Amino acid sequence: MASLQRLAFSGAMLQRGFWLYVWEIETAKGDKWLYVGRTGDSSSLNAQSPFNRLSQHLGSNKHANALRRHLAKVGVVPEQCSQFQMFAYGPLHPEAETREGHWSSRDKCASLENAVRDALHLAGYKVLNEVHCRQRTNADDWDEVFKVFAGHFPELITAIVAVEKRNDELPVDGKGLGH
Repeated sequence: MASLQRLAFSGAMLQRGFWLYVWEIETAKGDKWLYVGRTGDSSSLNAQSPFNRLSQHLGSNKHANALRRHLAKVGVVPEQCSQFQMFAYGPLHPEAETREGHWSSRDKCASLENAVRDALHLAGYKVLNEVHCRQRTNADDWDEVFKVFAGHFPELITAIVAVEKRNDELPVDGKGLGH
């Protein structure tokens, strides 16, 4: 059946560079799933815009549609979902002109992507994907990113308080999630 749909976004989402984003998908049954990602390729020197990733994630190219594939794994058909929201934060770094600059920005962004994913998971959100990154997260960068995403995902605050308390009790040098 035909229906009128609306998509609204800021032109800032067209800017290339290193961004973090969280998708929130609501199914027809009312279940909510999250997917955490970043821009800044590992296989090339490109750092696309969030808008570019938005269309790729739900497209038909099996090499670029990670969100569609993760939804399929849990039995969710994207065309039957009631709502998709993308929360994008950035650009944290501009698109780099050198290989070393790209790798440095990519690694910093990947560590934050990992920290955001883990924090959302620990906070009890249903997160579709796992993120693997061995890079350490800069505490100042994490504090900034945490505040931004906690504004949209309030359970993060409760989870971080619990993690920080646990880390204070452990004999380790680093504190906090992801660093």
